[in-house]
Amino acid sequence: MVDSFTKAVQLAQQEKRRTTGSGRALVTTEITYTQTRTVGLYPGWLRQNRVLTAESPEEAVQAYKVLRTQVHQRMRANGWRTLGITSPRRGEGKTVTAVNLAISLAMEPSHTVLLVDADLRQPSVHTYLGLEVENGLREYLLGAMPVEQILVHPMIRRMVVLPGSGPVPSSSELLVSPVMLSLVQELKRRYPSRHVIFDLPPVLGGDDVLAFAPYLDAMLIVAQEGKTNRDELARAAELIQSANHNLIGTVLNRSAEHNRYEAY
Repeated sequence: MVDSFTKAVQLAQQEKRRTTGSGRALVTTEITYTQTRTVGLYPGWLRQNRVLTAESPEEAVQAYKVLRTQVHQRMRANGWRTLGITSPRRGEGKTVTAVNLAISLAMEPSHTVLLVDADLRQPSVHTYLGLEVENGLREYLLGAMPVEQILVHPMIRRMVVLPGSGPVPSSSELLVSPVMLSLVQELKRRYPSRHVIFDLPPVLGGDDVLAFAPYLDAMLIVAQEGKTNRDELARAAELIQSANHNLIGTVLNRSAEHNRYEAY
């Protein structure tokens, strides 16, 4: 089932060129999904999980557009392609922020987006999107499945998901294994115009983020208003900055100001 939000995206991308007000052609990024599994999304499930759809409140859509623009500008200015999204603790909105940021970024015609569920302790991107997943990043890292057979195109043009499938023992070791680091480099090289968004575990729940952050271009922290402890947020930021100097900011989830973004 494809909602009007997805249909609008597909129709908008049938053209390979747009014309700007000056009359100059703007080349858009077109991807044909011939090998990647394509799966439709269910609007009701997405709304239930606070994932952006055509029926999402305008203030939520605009909040993610602002976040998208700020993130895109920072990454483009620095030549960055990979962004890790984390939080101090669980339940603070990191995954829904990663999903919605990826969707919002995919609406831009100049680049593609790959959303990677790298929370090997508790993968949940597929749950938020309503995807049925048998094999995911875990199987790829353990050598049981090629990545091409794991990727999913969720009927949103220019967006692909590398889902997780289940918890993994020794998750931090797998995140910095030669297989994973080679995958990160390959994902960056294959499409120069691609943003790769990694949904990561919480910072204070283990050493996964600290081990993996040095291999990413930039990091973003998600906190939840009324839930995230200020001291824990400060500690999480300190730890991330010690592992990856490019901590670009904090998203305040469920804020009265609607997903406020604070840049560093």
